[in-house]
Amino acid sequence: MTSTTASTEAYRRNVAVLAVAQALFMCTQSMGIATTPLAAHSLLGVDKSLATLPIFLNHAGIMLTTIPASLLMGRIGRRAGFTIGAILAIVFGLLAAYAMVLRSFELLCVSALLQGSAAAFAWYYRFAAADASPDGFKPKAISYVMAGGIAAGVLGPQIAKWTVDWFSPVTFMGVYIAVTITGALSVLLMQLLRIPRLTAAERAEGGRPMSEIIRQPAYIAALISSMFGYGVMTLVMSATPLAMLACGFQFADSATVIQVHIIAMFLPSFFTGHLIQKFGVLTIIAVGALIQVGCALVNIAGIDFANFLIANALVGLGWNFTYVGGSTLLTRTYRPSERARVQASHDFVVYATTATAAALAGFLQQKSGWMAINIAALPLMGIVMATMLWLALRERREARTQPAE
Repeated sequence: MTSTTASTEAYRRNVAVLAVAQALFMCTQSMGIATTPLAAHSLLGVDKSLATLPIFLNHAGIMLTTIPASLLMGRIGRRAGFTIGAILAIVFGLLAAYAMVLRSFELLCVSALLQGSAAAFAWYYRFAAADASPDGFKPKAISYVMAGGIAAGVLGPQIAKWTVDWFSPVTFMGVYIAVTITGALSVLLMQLLRIPRLTAAERAEGGRPMSEIIRQPAYIAALISSMFGYGVMTLVMSATPLAMLACGFQFADSATVIQVHIIAMFLPSFFTGHLIQKFGVLTIIAVGALIQVGCALVNIAGIDFANFLIANALVGLGWNFTYVGGSTLLTRTYRPSERARVQASHDFVVYATTATAAALAGFLQQKSGWMAINIAALPLMGIVMATMLWLALRERREARTQPAE
């Protein structure tokens, strides 16, 4: 076997492991998405406006852990870091199950914060795959890892339906026990990962100041794409179970909608990397933003089951293009010695945005209604499309001024 063949097998093996890990992680996330707003709703009194507070705390946990997780993995390596994240998922499941036994909204909130801390590690799967792959394979590596979430779309909400009454009359406890089992499987899987750590020369290099890195137009565009694409998806997704409940739909109905939503988030990942290579990352991001505009318009048009289903499929698809596109664009902006800091800065801002969106979802649903949530998405997607146009024109202008070789 040649060294090239061995190297190819190594990075493809890592991508495969991380894709399965992504599936397990997103099973945990999708079970939480389908269950936690309703679990919180059942624990609250007359005022239900705090029903999405645990979702906010989930995203807040991601935001608060993103930087320490990235810097820690820069020191101890990806495998050890991802194992810690999976252990946190186990603790989240056990604590949330106990919260349902005690009927404690406060304990459910604490568990949601731990879920976010676990997710902060797992969201680096995509970057781990890209960093361990050659330049030409990076978009596909990110895309294939994200494709692992398809299994979660099929299994996550379905497992929630199967397990919701496992420990009846303690509703929802079974879902969180299933989360614990998923976390345990992730711990085992992480031991198969083999990602080289930075060389001594790369560690010694240090890298450029962050103030210089974040001024790059590509960094700004990547951040805006990921931040608003994910923020709008979180806003709509977090409020959907509550909006459907207000319209008279049952848990199984909202779980089905979330199931379709998760599938739409990750199914395109089989070809998103190819589309980025063929049409360019800026075009794919702009198309994703336009699709998310379509989501808002479908929701504004009506409150039938079909509206919720189609809109959640659209916002999932749009998220895939904006988030995979933004992550791909970000990999162009850093050197190996800079990746922990740059990835951490990107994800911190993104999850600060999603935490805000999750916090606003319940409040807006309670105080302003479902239509206000969807109207709020429109200008944000306009900003994403305008930013991609700005960067495309800038790059075209720079290409014209380059001297001919």
